[in-house]
Amino acid sequence: MTLTVTLVVLGTAVVLGGLSNVMARRPSEPGKPRMIPYLAIQYLAILVVVLMLAHLITLWTGKPFTGRMG
Repeated sequence: MTLTVTLVVLGTAVVLGGLSNVMARRPSEPGKPRMIPYLAIQYLAILVVVLMLAHLITLWTGKPFTGRMG
């Protein structure tokens, strides 16, 4: 992935996470369940943000992230 694609995915995840946070804080109508799981969308957005930040570090430093075992 290039730097541009990584930044676009990172920005999209941040916006999607923020939007789902706003929607989750809205009061629900009594007797009507929410059809979209906003909390699950927030968790997925956080996961994507963390992965894209790790990928940005590898792009900026030029050294691939190998973890503790590598």
